[in-house]
Amino acid sequence: MTQVVELPGIESIWTQTVGDPRICVALLDGTVDQSHPCFDGANLSRLPTLVSDDAGSGLMSGHGTHIASIIFGQQDSPVPGIAPGCRGLIVPVFSDSQRGKLSQMDLARAINQAVEAGAHVINISGGQLSQSGDADPILANAVQFCNDEGVLIVAAAGNDACDCLHVPAALPSVLAVGAMNAQGLPIDYSNWGKIYQHQGILAPGEKILGAEPGGGIVPRSGTSFATPIVSGIVALLLSIQLAQGEKPNPHAIREAILKTALPCNPEIVEDCRRFLAGSLNIPGAYTLITKGGLTEVSDQKSEEVVIQPSEAKDSTPEETDPINQIEPSEAIAPSLRESALQSSEIGIQAAETTNSESSISESSIPTTIQHSENPMSVTSNNVATSSNVVPSADCGCNGGTVASSVTPSNAPMSLVYALGTLGYDFGTEARRDSFKQLMPMVWSDNGLPATGRHATPKVSPDAIEVPANPYDARQMANYLENNIFEAASLIWTLNLELTPIYAIKPQAPLALAVYQFLQEFLAGQVLDKEDDNYIERISVPAYLTGETVTLFSGQVVPLIQPLNTRGMYGWKVNEKVCKVKTCFRQG
Repeated sequence: MTQVVELPGIESIWTQTVGDPRICVALLDGTVDQSHPCFDGANLSRLPTLVSDDAGSGLMSGHGTHIASIIFGQQDSPVPGIAPGCRGLIVPVFSDSQRGKLSQMDLARAINQAVEAGAHVINISGGQLSQSGDADPILANAVQFCNDEGVLIVAAAGNDACDCLHVPAALPSVLAVGAMNAQGLPIDYSNWGKIYQHQGILAPGEKILGAEPGGGIVPRSGTSFATPIVSGIVALLLSIQLAQGEKPNPHAIREAILKTALPCNPEIVEDCRRFLAGSLNIPGAYTLITKGGLTEVSDQKSEEVVIQPSEAKDSTPEETDPINQIEPSEAIAPSLRESALQSSEIGIQAAETTNSESSISESSIPTTIQHSENPMSVTSNNVATSSNVVPSADCGCNGGTVASSVTPSNAPMSLVYALGTLGYDFGTEARRDSFKQLMPMVWSDNGLPATGRHATPKVSPDAIEVPANPYDARQMANYLENNIFEAASLIWTLNLELTPIYAIKPQAPLALAVYQFLQEFLAGQVLDKEDDNYIERISVPAYLTGETVTLFSGQVVPLIQPLNTRGMYGWKVNEKVCKVKTCFRQG
């Protein structure tokens, strides 16, 4: 069992400060049982979020309460925390009732809330498995907003036992946290993706003692519980900066922690990548900060980061039900590293691993599915989940055996009612060139088909036939009308202000009917804006699949799946306006 009082160097900092109340740490996690004795006297406040639950005995309440106690547990209590004098913001994002799922959009909203409420540090013990480290643009923008405002996000690296990444931990300016054991060695299940080599730190994450709802104390293991240790140290070092009369600079603290990290000893560890940038060195970071050797910190972006959300799960010692939502992210700890590398679900999950008393929940090995019939680069679990962020809780690791904890196959998928404009993407140059060869020639003076069913006369006598332009939506709509089966070879997107926010992939057996609707929507969108049949926007009710699609530009978007055409509409605003005018004239 590990208590924070055992951390090397922590006692010497406590002689100067146990945390300044002007320093604020926000916990984006499950609800917290603030009635626990360890929080008596703690300066905690809860922000209103989409999660309105009170703390209970569920998995997410246990996850949030434990993590809060690691930072804010009062020193004379059964669970002393690292920075008990700092102010705490409880920002519930993982719900017991939703089994720990959270969309990246909702996580981004919570991040913005925390920044606006005055947070200096944001602890996110959750994430979503990502092949490349890219995230939804909305989440990426929220993380960038934190960086611009001088707020540091500390996030779990994930418990997938692979050379792989989680978001938001892999995003630029974030400090990622992996887990090490009592001997200072990386725990087998702690992720070690390449980006983490530059912005990740190892911290104790094995059998960390903390509070549980109802007044108890339990040990928990995983990157979820290593993360608040680092957040607490950051808060203490910020308090030291204040005591020195300096302005708190969370990103300077991040730089100090990374620069003073204890490096891997290749004579002891076979694969030093597992050490990330190194292990937490509290005395070294303290010395560097007190000597004033660091000021501003630039983003450590030695890699071009492409963000694909991934999920992780969480479980408490008492329960075996898996949590697969990030909403909290499901902790996916695949037994095959190759599978984990390729798994890229849309969701943020808790990054915790079970202790020796925990039982392993049903496991699943994620696999990459390459759809031969279309260019979508889709990765998924064998379980369909929503676009979510899941707490990095118990990953199901017992006795060194890694098991993946995922959502049950009968868990309901999240619904989305998407409104926007329709677009399409090719994914690859080869796919784009294939369409260019298949589409009929067009006239150079009007771009309309010169041959085939939709052939039109040329306007100018000097017009010549030229190859089709697959990016011309008019030409694509005409081509698909006569070749609807080719619609499955495109990546259809739902756009908001020209920015793709979802990829659309219909589900059999009514996929063909959905593709016909999409073709009609596209044809309506390219009409003159004064035309009665002009379509201004469309609606697509669908399920969030928990998968992502990489577009030609490299952008990664969540995949939604309409099961039928019910609720799919093209909004012909001119037609509706004309009808209203007619009714008005008729009195």
